[in-house]
Amino acid sequence: MINLNRILQQRLEVEPYRWAAIDGLFSPPDAAKLATTFPTDHFKRLSHYGGDKDSEYEARALIGMGEGFISRANELSSAWQELANDFLSPAYRTALSALTGIDLNTAPLEVNVFHYPPKGLLGPHVDLQDKIVTHVLYFNSSWNDNDGGCLTILRSSDPKDIATTVSPIVGNSAVVVRSDHSWHSVSPVMESCRLSRRSLTATFYHPGSVSTMWPPGDNTPLHRYSKNRFRGWWRKLTQ
Repeated sequence: MINLNRILQQRLEVEPYRWAAIDGLFSPPDAAKLATTFPTDHFKRLSHYGGDKDSEYEARALIGMGEGFISRANELSSAWQELANDFLSPAYRTALSALTGIDLNTAPLEVNVFHYPPKGLLGPHVDLQDKIVTHVLYFNSSWNDNDGGCLTILRSSDPKDIATTVSPIVGNSAVVVRSDHSWHSVSPVMESCRLSRRSLTATFYHPGSVSTMWPPGDNTPLHRYSKNRFRGWWRKLTQ
C-alpha cells in the first residue's frame, strides 16, 4: 500500500530542524480507497486549553504501543487493514531508518488516526522526549488550505514563525525527527469547514515508553466520530 521508494528516495531537510515532506505515498486507486473508508469507529475526544499547548481532536488507535496486531481490525476496510500491516512490516522500519539515519528496528511503534473537526487544532509544541521519529500521513481527498488544518513547520514556539506548511491531502506526509527545537503545530480548522482534517501518526518511541494517548487504565468511553457530535460539545464549551 505504501510506496516505500518515495521514503527511500527522500532526503531530510536540516532547517529549521531535521524533517521531510514526502508526497505520492499511494497509487491513485489506493489513495481513493483510503480516503473514502477513513475510520469512524472507536474514537475518543481529546481537548486541552491552556498550559503548554491548546489541542482539540478525536483519536482512534490503529496499532497500540509496541503491539504486533491491528486494533479492532474487523471494523476497518480491507484498504485500511492493508495499510496497517504495512506499518507492522520490517520494510517500513527499514525505510524510516534509512531516511533518518536512526536505527528504529527495536523501537516500539504506536499508530493512531485522527479527525480534526471544525475548530480542531494542535498548538505549537515539540514532541515528548520519549518520541524518536514521527511520520504523519494525511487522508483528505480534497482540502482548501484557507480552512486551516495544515501541518506548520515552525522555526520557534511562535505560531507565526512558519518555515513551511503541509496540506492534509491523501498521499502527503511529513517525517519529524524529535529534538528540543522541532516546533510544529496544526493550524485551527475553520468553524465553517464542512470536512474533518484526517490524519495518522506512526511514532517510534524509546524502549520502555508508555503511551500518553492511551495510558494504562484509560477507560474513556469510545464513540463513532460525528462532526455534529463535536459541534454539540463545542456549543457547550462556549455557552
